[in-house]
Amino acid sequence: MITGGGSGIGRTYARRFHAEGDRIAICDADPAAVEAMRAELPGLIGAAVDVRDEAAMAEFLGAVEEEWGGADIVFANAGTGGPAGHIEDISYQDWQDCVAVNLHGVFLTCRWAARVMRAQGSGLILLTSSTAGLFGYPNRSPYAAAKWAINGLTKTLAMELGPVGVRVNAIAPGAVEGERMERVLANESRATGRPIEEIRASYVECTSLKSWVSADELADMALFLASPAAAKVSGQIMAVDGHTESIN
Repeated sequence: MITGGGSGIGRTYARRFHAEGDRIAICDADPAAVEAMRAELPGLIGAAVDVRDEAAMAEFLGAVEEEWGGADIVFANAGTGGPAGHIEDISYQDWQDCVAVNLHGVFLTCRWAARVMRAQGSGLILLTSSTAGLFGYPNRSPYAAAKWAINGLTKTLAMELGPVGVRVNAIAPGAVEGERMERVLANESRATGRPIEEIRASYVECTSLKSWVSADELADMALFLASPAAAKVSGQIMAVDGHTESIN
């Protein structure tokens, strides 16, 4: 089950796990994206859901549980870039909206996953973190704060659920090629006055491998974490970022 599975890296996760023969359920805030995924992946369970909405999430997750009886892998992936700007220029509403998607929605997802996996005595929970949760992220304080919290939640849930055979890990992407990152660059450009191409180049220069990351490379990590080879990997924040040296 993948939240935010209708676009971006979530869509790639859904495609790659489906190609491995797994049954897939997704939710996404965009109804059109959910319908497109239903048409593309036979047997997919999909619903248009705002992960901040406790009642809507309960209805969706309840439907998944009724259909499957549980879940082997739950990916709390839905997120938003949030506002860009100095903290004194960020409204409380924008702060709340960013943290609600990136953290509160993850809580609702993980709370359900923990209950069903504790009952079945097995499972894997994956969370989407970010290099912003490893270094901080100037001009993106709500996003960075939420991602640091994701790391703490990952390690805490690994401790809580490890004794019942459930593993919990996070994947921390760097700068990922795609439409979402183009929106991030545009927002940063508006907030800072720097040209988009200058900001784009700075993301590359901040990595040892001098490159962006693809969604498929993130999916490779997710598939590894779901494999027998990672049977003893839990409580880890797995950076897939070309080795970020700094964020500035």
